[in-house]
Amino acid sequence: MGNASCFLVGCIDQASVGVVEKWGRFEKLAEPGLNFFNPCAGQYLAGVLSTRINSLDVKIETKTKDNVFVQIVSSIQYRVIKQNADDAYYELQNPEEQIQAYVFDVVRAQVPRMTLDQLFEQKDEVAKSVLEELEKVMREYGYSIEHILMVDIIPDPSVRRAMNEINAAQRLQLASVYKGEADKILQVKKAEAEAEAKYLGGVGVARQRQAITDGLRENILNFSHKVEGATAKDVMDLILITQYFDTIKDLGNSSKNTTVFIPHGPGHIRDIGDQIRNGMMEGKAGTSFNVDDN
Repeated sequence: MGNASCFLVGCIDQASVGVVEKWGRFEKLAEPGLNFFNPCAGQYLAGVLSTRINSLDVKIETKTKDNVFVQIVSSIQYRVIKQNADDAYYELQNPEEQIQAYVFDVVRAQVPRMTLDQLFEQKDEVAKSVLEELEKVMREYGYSIEHILMVDIIPDPSVRRAMNEINAAQRLQLASVYKGEADKILQVKKAEAEAEAKYLGGVGVARQRQAITDGLRENILNFSHKVEGATAKDVMDLILITQYFDTIKDLGNSSKNTTVFIPHGPGHIRDIGDQIRNGMMEGKAGTSFNVDDN
């Protein structure tokens, strides 16, 4: 009597692993490629698991230490450990729910210890804590946690508006400080420029007066030497009259001047000259008197 055997052929895709059972019990793992199964001996392919990396997005709502409610969006990347595929197949019916539960537990234990600012600054530390806890637990079930990313931290809308207003106020304050410093520099530079202009103007006036004095002295000497019988008084009267008419001429040539004339005439020039000479003589007499007293 000959022996009869019956085989079934199964093909398992790359990046996958098959779970083979015999009479309802786990027997072995089937590698990718062509596999033969003997149904007469109770052997069959119970299931196929992918060993590719899967991504699970989890949104968690929790509260920070400063009583701000936030939503944290995290992305968990996990995969089946090929050598422990039987644990992944038999131990967990829904691995995503299990991962999500552990993420909720760890995040809600870590975040309430931080303020909102600390959460933004230390989100990588939170992700690291979640990764360590998940890796320790899920490896027992045949899963490996590859990466955990804290994709986004979303505070309550009112808190976001308040944070934006605080940021805007700080920037406006900083801008005001810079503007004040700039205005201060402008004022200092303006004052320095005005002081320099006044100094140069004073130097110019002093030089102008010196030039006028030198010119008057030279004119008096020349006039006295060239015109016989002319005294210094006559020369001063002539110069004063000349300056008087030059001033009248300048006032007449300028259309923008507003000038109020009081009763006057060329004869008043003599009076002005007398007043100047009397003042000089009185000053000279006072000086001589003080010297004699000493």
